[in-house]
Amino acid sequence: MSTSQDSLLAEFEQKPLLKRLGPLDWLWAVALVVLSFNTLSLYGAVMDGYEIGILIGTAVCLAWLGWAWRPMIPFSIAVGVLSLFAIWLYGDSLEPAQTNFFLKYLLASQQAVMWMSALYVLATASYFFGLAINSDFWDRVGTSMTWVATGFGFIGLFVRWRESYLVHPDFGHIPVSNLYEVFILFCIITALLYLYYEQKSGTRRAGGFALLVISAAVGFILWYTFDRGAHEIQPLVPALQSYWMKIHVPANFVGYGAFALAAMLSVAWLLRDRRDRKGLPSRLPDTELLDDITYKAIALGFAFFTIATVLGAMWAAEAWGGYWSWDPKETWALIVWLNYAAWLHLRLTKGWRGAHMAWWSIIGLFITLFAFLGVNMFLSGLHSYGEL
Repeated sequence: MSTSQDSLLAEFEQKPLLKRLGPLDWLWAVALVVLSFNTLSLYGAVMDGYEIGILIGTAVCLAWLGWAWRPMIPFSIAVGVLSLFAIWLYGDSLEPAQTNFFLKYLLASQQAVMWMSALYVLATASYFFGLAINSDFWDRVGTSMTWVATGFGFIGLFVRWRESYLVHPDFGHIPVSNLYEVFILFCIITALLYLYYEQKSGTRRAGGFALLVISAAVGFILWYTFDRGAHEIQPLVPALQSYWMKIHVPANFVGYGAFALAAMLSVAWLLRDRRDRKGLPSRLPDTELLDDITYKAIALGFAFFTIATVLGAMWAAEAWGGYWSWDPKETWALIVWLNYAAWLHLRLTKGWRGAHMAWWSIIGLFITLFAFLGVNMFLSGLHSYGEL
């Protein structure tokens, strides 16, 4: 991109959001309003006030996200169309999954998740190969595969939502209820966060590091699927039969995804810094850019994790009669919150930067991982329904 084009883009992005909107943006918003009203007309009779609020809030967030980040508009349309196509192919039975070509090999939830898994691993390899040989082509291949993998992940979750009702009407639930489902959610949220910062920063050279943590999550999904049969749809336990799950869990995983992205970019920061101190050339983004994205990711993750913690306390009050019970999951959530609160405090008030903050971000990921997964494996409590 030329210097004049860069300056025009910078000037455009400095305008207030509403002044940047064009006909496509308003068409996107109108389409979401129409779809929301159509959903209400079809299912409003069985939705309570909270669910209607969640629907409206989702439409507003999607509209804003599409305005602020243009690639989300075609991406959302593609995911929506393919998900609805798969749901239409099912009809009122699960049998077409065994006979219909598109469902059997592409769009049934389990098939979509397998495509997601394969493409994330291939994208990771492509990013690292592009970094190793200094190839923009392989970087772009990595980006394309990451977008497609994320699309398959969303399709897998949306179609699984419908499949849960086809298994049995009483089984129907939003697919964020167990470790199998939330690991898929973690993958696609982390990928979207990375893709956003990739576009805004204008460099793909840290993609392999960001995708590495997603590939690790894919490994867990595959083990959990083939060893434990976790992909089988089960009824919700009573504690999860609540509208709170629809907002608490996604908010939590925006936090987890942002913290994971920050940690992996901190690994890239340490490698780049080591090369710089030795006076050696490096193809990784410069440390200032990596530091800035890490800070923004942690700030975003902290905001969403705070919201999720408050929502979780409100859910606990409704389900168990108290906002806080020092359950192991709650205690470790507080430890995660305090860890990143301290990181941000020292960054903002003391101006701390550099290797110690990068290492802190990496250690923070392990603290978060224990809160997310370790508690389920080694501790028991009110959240025992999340055990492996």
